[in-house]
Amino acid sequence: MTIPPTSDHQPEPPGGRHRRRRRIITATVLLTVAGLLLGNAALVDRQGADAAGTPTLPLDGGDIAVSQDGPPGAPALVLIHGLGASTRWWDPVVPMLASSYHVIRVDLLGHGRSAKPAGGGYSIPQQGRRVGQALDLLGVTHAVVVGHSTGGYVATALAEQRGDLVTALALIDTGPRMDAFISDGFVGKLVDVPVVGQLLWRLRTDAVIRRGLSTAYAPGFKIPQQAVDDTRGMTYHALIETSHAADDYLHRRPVPDRLVPLGKPLLVVFGERDQRWRPSSAALYGVVAGARVELLPGVGHSPMLEDPPRTAELLITFAGAVLDSP
Repeated sequence: MTIPPTSDHQPEPPGGRHRRRRRIITATVLLTVAGLLLGNAALVDRQGADAAGTPTLPLDGGDIAVSQDGPPGAPALVLIHGLGASTRWWDPVVPMLASSYHVIRVDLLGHGRSAKPAGGGYSIPQQGRRVGQALDLLGVTHAVVVGHSTGGYVATALAEQRGDLVTALALIDTGPRMDAFISDGFVGKLVDVPVVGQLLWRLRTDAVIRRGLSTAYAPGFKIPQQAVDDTRGMTYHALIETSHAADDYLHRRPVPDRLVPLGKPLLVVFGERDQRWRPSSAALYGVVAGARVELLPGVGHSPMLEDPPRTAELLITFAGAVLDSP
């Protein structure tokens, strides 16, 4: 009897070749998708933009756009917007303020019509220093400075650096410390996730941006198209760098603790329906001597857009009292 030679090779089971081919194709597709996602992330992270429109001021790190309204010789009232916004967020209150004040608005680096470099320069102290330089170039020697949300950190940083320049501070829905934070919403969380965030930014639509902005207002408030356009106009790098800079500023030291030694008159305005910061946290600013804290009913995170008359009235009354005091 002939014994067939032995062999380690076993016949491939039926369908095995097809399964192996599918695995190879799947792995190839996954690797390709991963490469595309990583490539997109790198490309989005490197995007920058020059300043657009006029007038702009040439400052360290990039040109800064400014707007001025009201009598040039009147007392200066400086308005600083928040994250993802621009000078346009103040449009509803400017006509009321400009009747008595020289209203100066600044687009922070990375926002609005200002430059959006792909490098650094986005820390809160750097942003504050840049606003001070802009005011110097405009010939402003004293100003009441108003900051909304993240803009309140910039205003505080400016007061820390330039006590000679800042006469008083008004902070609008500016979170006092990190444990007062509620949420920036589902979209806001996704945008901050590496790779996923860059892809979402590349594919952003008005609907996605509106959902991301929804926590910046009281529930049901109709989000202005200009607000959507401002966020869309940012680079991913500028948005994330500014967001992380604000968190870092708060982690280093809560805002009320920064304000106490400055001895500046302080107005704090909070919407009672703020969805980003606990409205009750406004009381933490009470440690600042003489601080005035105002809670606006029915208003969310952006009072100057949601209730312009009341917001303007508070700012006018506060600035008037400060400037009339001996």
